Amino acid sequence: MPFHNFSREALIGSATLGVIFTAGYFVGKRKSKFFRMSSGKSHVGRKDDPVMQYLLNHSLREHPALKKLRQKTMEHKLSMIMVACEQSQFMANLASLIKVKKAIEIGVYTGYNALSIALTLPADGKLIACDVSEEYINIGRPFWRLVRATHERFNYVPIYVLWSGRVVNPEEGDIDSISIDKLNKKLHRDVRIQLSMLTVGDGLTLAFKI
Repeated sequence: MPFHNFSREALIGSATLGVIFTAGYFVGKRKSKFFRMSSGKSHVGRKDDPVMQYLLNHSLREHPALKKLRQKTMEHKLSMIMVACEQSQFMANLASLIKVKKAIEIGVYTGYNALSIALTLPADGKLIACDVSEEYINIGRPFWRLVRATHERFNYVPIYVLWSGRVVNPEEGDIDSISIDKLNKKLHRDVRIQLSMLTVGDGLTLAFKI
């Protein structure tokens, strides 16, 4: 299952024919928000929770490359923004359940979730993974190679569907929040899809073509 290559100038706005997974990250002035939005993850906030450990011990099934990538990512200063392994497995299981052949990952970080989804796709499947940071991407490259995956992309569209709650009343001039709010409303009005928005991480939208 190959990763597709895109130039920095390429614009990726949406994904159809199956399921849309929207996730992302935003670093800089809003960095502190990652600690709040990550408090329910197994590796942040709940890593010492015995119930969470029980959940992981009795449900987590990681490909060896995924486990190694997760452990490597945990050494990075921004590891709190990595998707939780239990959340990533949930999304991968959904992709497998509905037999996804095309998927898009917006905001890749080190590529843990992208690789998790890729492993569920058939041989002719396609994963489009988008980001702007080659530094973070390079952390994941050796682990993608472990599963014979290649990856060279670099384009980014910033999407959190809940955006730390700022989509509720976007401030004038807050282009990110306004754009995400418009996307959410557009999806809600589209009668051609089945839609579900979840409070996973900083918001996850599942959209299925009817």
